[in-house]
Parts: sequence; C-alpha cells; structure tokens
Amino acid sequence: MSGAAKSGAAPELVLVNGESVARCVSALDRGLHFGDGLFETIACRKGQARFLSLHLERLAQGCQRLQINLVAVDALRREIQAVAATSDASLIKLIVTRGDAVARGYGWSGKETATRVLLKYPWPAESAAAASEGVRVRTATLRLGENPALAGMKHLNRLEQVLARSEVPLEYAEELLLLSSSGQLVSGTMSNVFIVQDGSLQTPRVDRCGVAGVMRRVVLREAAKAGIATKECALAADDLAGATERFVTNARIGIWPVRSVDARPLVPGKTTRKLQAAIAPLLENPVDA
Repeated sequence: MSGAAKSGAAPELVLVNGESVARCVSALDRGLHFGDGLFETIACRKGQARFLSLHLERLAQGCQRLQINLVAVDALRREIQAVAATSDASLIKLIVTRGDAVARGYGWSGKETATRVLLKYPWPAESAAAASEGVRVRTATLRLGENPALAGMKHLNRLEQVLARSEVPLEYAEELLLLSSSGQLVSGTMSNVFIVQDGSLQTPRVDRCGVAGVMRRVVLREAAKAGIATKECALAADDLAGATERFVTNARIGIWPVRSVDARPLVPGKTTRKLQAAIAPLLENPVDA
C-alpha cells in the first residue's frame, strides 16, 4: 500500500554550497553513497526562520558526533535568513554531508570538505482540522533498530521511516507511530510523540533511537514554564493505550492532537490545548531560540 504524500511540491530554490545551481551534487558525495550526513527542516513564517538557533545547535552537535567538519556556520545562518526573507511562508530543508569521497570504501580520510545543500519549498497546503480536531495515527508494524551511536541525530538514513510510512495510505492515517526493536515507543515517522499520564507530560527518551526534535525541545521548555510536570522516559505501547492525552509534534506542524490511535477514537485534552495556546505565538511570530 502506498503512503506517498499528496502535498509535495518541487523546490523553488536550490543552493549548493551557497550557489544557485541546476541541482548539481557530485556523484562522489558520501551523502549519496552512504547517507553520511545530517539534515534540518526549518519552518519559516513572515519571512523569518523559526527556532533557527536551535536547528543550528542540533546540526552542529550532530556534525561533531559524526566528525563532519562544517565550517562557516555564521555564513550558513545568514544564508538561511536571506532565503527565508524571500517569502512570507516557506520550508527550508538543509542537508549537510561529509562531502565527496576521496577514496573508495566506508572509511573517511579527514580531508573531505563538507557539502551543504539548501532547498526552499513553498508552504504546504494544510487542513486547519489537524490542529483543532486532531489527526488519526496508526501503529506501524516496522520496528526501529536501536543504535545509541546514532540516537537523537537527524541523520540522512531514513529508510526505516520510508518503509513505515508506506504501510498505510495518508488518507487513512496522517501519521504512523514507531516502536523500537525492544518494544519501546519512540516517535512518529515525521514527528515526536507525547502523552499525558499520571499528571505529567511524558515523551520517549531518544537515547537508543529516534530524533531529538526541535519542536519536542520547545514543547518541553514551554511546558516547564507553564508549570506542567515533564518527563523524558521509557514508554511502551501500553503507556500509549493508557494515556489520558496524546499528541505529536514537529517543526512545521507545531502540535497535532491525536484523535484516534489504530481506529480507536480519542478526544484532545486540556494539557494539549494549553500547550497549543502557549506555542501559537512562537509559530506565527517566529523567534530565534
């Protein structure tokens, strides 16, 4: 069954290492050969990039862990800001790879020069009902492999998510939830997941697999400011079933309440609504941190 998104659009702009080109990336690039790199998807509203400092901080941490030598970060910031300013609303995808392979094989020499690719997309058409009424989610049968060496990073190896998303067509579920190989709740294919249980806001740890999302970080921060108890912890499928509230997040959507899990109807709760109200001004009038 196909899970292909129907709201995709070709990029309006492609920059490779800061220069506009005809979508030209070297055939020797290690991102193409091995998925040797990272990416960020940055939501832009009113000509400004949301949470740009948080995106660049996560990117820098990932580059450090992968030993990718990303230089001119200040220039990269200015590049993103300049592209964001060209439209009222857009999505910027930033890809950073280790660069061209200087020899055949998995190992790298340390002499590679990082490649950065920036793509600007129009803001996708969305239904207001997703934020107000909530979305339908299903639990994927695919299980995420656990690898602490890659956990938390938004690396380029997304084949698990590609296969999971293909399990259920988009018209039947806006998101698929993923468990790990040991049965722990991890995330959605494109989102982080939160539950409300025992009076606290809880989200799965991402120390064994999964992505430490920027919006996940913002929601935890804003919840703490609002006096809501928060916890990053191990969660299982039973915790998801027994929770009083559930919602998913990412940098584009903010917070989507969950209105059904595996066809079981649910109602968005008060903590979800409180947090939606708290982050709404940050989404419509973007801040940098």
